[in-house]
Amino acid sequence: MKKITILKKMFYVATGKIFNVKKQVNIPHQWYGNEYGGFYISNEKLNKNSIIYSFGVGEDISFDEAIINEFNCKVFAFDPTPKSIKWVENRKNPIEFNFHPYGIDEQSGVVEFLLPKNNDYVSGSVINQINVDKEKKIKVNMKCLADIVKDMNHKHIDILKIDIEGSEYKILDSILLAPVKIDQILIEIHERFFPDGKEKTKTLLNTMNNHGYKVFGVSKGMEELSFIKIS
Repeated sequence: MKKITILKKMFYVATGKIFNVKKQVNIPHQWYGNEYGGFYISNEKLNKNSIIYSFGVGEDISFDEAIINEFNCKVFAFDPTPKSIKWVENRKNPIEFNFHPYGIDEQSGVVEFLLPKNNDYVSGSVINQINVDKEKKIKVNMKCLADIVKDMNHKHIDILKIDIEGSEYKILDSILLAPVKIDQILIEIHERFFPDGKEKTKTLLNTMNNHGYKVFGVSKGMEELSFIKIS
């Protein structure tokens, strides 16, 4: 989806229209991926045995490939969007890139998925937000994180990234309550999709803090937030 320009974002922050997210802890971090699809991560403890989960890949796996190229570790990627599935299937991907054609939700099952209003866009959503068309519905498979880690036999995730077009607010609790240790959680927030988006982001930050996660990285566009679990 098209993003708001950085200058417009700064204006919205200054006028109080969006939540001004600030770093809460200072640790070394580095940007991985291109300007559109990247995130800050703390890379000090990553190695070839690290486990990365990437929810919402669209038609951009620059973040996933950057991590694979540097650490030679496995990235488990997930996206139920038809365009994304076709795009992944029709390209040569790194062997470490493990793609699964379903998405993440609060519960596992088949759900109604809304496609974008603009046919040139890729990403849809289970949430009825401003960029999707409630008349353009398809059925897709979704799984909750608890079921995913059970299927994968994972007890620990080094990095979990979610870029899921507004659903981040809806499913966050289910992620944090899943029976798996997660060191870093990277979230692209979409408060611009909702009239009460500012309050949604405030609640998200409070929830993350209450579970021991602190912000260590904020993108220039102020939408890509990086959290680390503080012991």
